[in-house]
Amino acid sequence: MAECDHNCGSCGESCGERKSADMRVKPHEGSRIGKVIAVVSGKGGVGKSLVSALCAVASRRAGYRTALLDADVTGPSAPKMFGITEKAFGSELGLMPALSRGDVRVMSLNLLLEDETEPVIWRGPVISGAVKQFWTDVVWGDVDYMFIDMPPGTGDVPLTVFQSIPVDGIIIVTSPQELVSMIVEKAVKMAKMMKVPVLGLVENMSYAVCPDCGKEIEIFGKSDYAETAKHFGIKPIMRIPIEPEVARLADGGRIEEVSSIDLSPLSDLLTCAK
Repeated sequence: MAECDHNCGSCGESCGERKSADMRVKPHEGSRIGKVIAVVSGKGGVGKSLVSALCAVASRRAGYRTALLDADVTGPSAPKMFGITEKAFGSELGLMPALSRGDVRVMSLNLLLEDETEPVIWRGPVISGAVKQFWTDVVWGDVDYMFIDMPPGTGDVPLTVFQSIPVDGIIIVTSPQELVSMIVEKAVKMAKMMKVPVLGLVENMSYAVCPDCGKEIEIFGKSDYAETAKHFGIKPIMRIPIEPEVARLADGGRIEEVSSIDLSPLSDLLTCAK
């Protein structure tokens, strides 16, 4: 190995000094943020953004000052679910987050694009830099809980978030399909490597309720949710059913009006995470 010049940015080695370096950055001077919780998944399409939004809704209903940082830059959906149509704006202080009708502070790339349907064709480092700026350049104000809607997988953006932002814990989102155990294991291992606690597991699309008899129908087969959580030693938080009313409210920008799902397991989790 070549002699170390202490330039970690260009070094491919994992020396002891590099491992001990704290790469976290401070938020904007106008931000005072309490707990930061990242919502992650090992794959796409499991409803991670929905769970992130429901976490924010549960937090506000519990009376906490709440923020949602949409780190899924190439697939941002938070503004649409919260019905936010106005663009984010800047001042001499910095970039100001948008506010939902329920007073959730939201920052997403869609709030900065002239056309929200415009594709974001950026390379990984540029995307990671944008997410980092959402932390350093946005004037979040006083926040009790910030939720970060992460992109799927374990690539550039999750690595940037875990290295740059003081994440207090993660919620893993999964679905009752094959390969779930492997997907959860990837997320658990990354959390362990980054020394971030796993707060628990949420299973989305767990079942559908028959409108006639009320029976729970496991459309994707028998759920291994509880067994998977037990296997990895993590808390089973809740199972979210396939609920047309939730989909309608999310698509209509009214996610804060959800009443057909009991969100108390999420708000209870926040109490435990304080």
